[in-house]
Amino acid sequence: MTSPATERFNLDPAPDTLALAHDFLNTRGVGTQPDLLADLPTATAWLDQVLPGEAKLTATDLEVLRAFRAELHRLVVPEGAAPESVAQVGARGVAAELVLGVDGTVELRGGGTGAEYVTSRVLAEVLAGQQVDSWRRLKACKNDRCRVVFYDRSRNNSGVWHSLKTCGNPANLRAFRARNKEASS
Repeated sequence: MTSPATERFNLDPAPDTLALAHDFLNTRGVGTQPDLLADLPTATAWLDQVLPGEAKLTATDLEVLRAFRAELHRLVVPEGAAPESVAQVGARGVAAELVLGVDGTVELRGGGTGAEYVTSRVLAEVLAGQQVDSWRRLKACKNDRCRVVFYDRSRNNSGVWHSLKTCGNPANLRAFRARNKEASS
């Protein structure tokens, strides 16, 4: 799977168990990067890259997907909402199916059409990520003006910036200058 929304921020996508959820969260418009769910042609182009031929969207689907993305994004923001919000989003009626593989493993697969299909696929990844404890590594950048979602690959899961160069260093420099100014006053 490609991750065009995530790669436009020069980030590596999350592992396969969370790649779609990660890319979906990064469809938000940030800075000069446009919102990939803003209109039907742009959203269709994004969807054709991440789930080729699996779903077709309508204008109504875009409203549903933007609302779902906003709710899901709140969960990865540093001072995010309680995890129960994911269950509330899923409770809106998303179709999914459990499939028994030939090796005996059970897999949750997306169902429905349009926004319902995309939402079910993303929620299936969130569930899989929670089961292997990788969901907590998806985080929104601490920079209030940014909030790009990144997969924290640090050993102790302590990353807070999607990019130290563009978000971390300027914020750390501002904090350093503020502390020096306060100390000299």
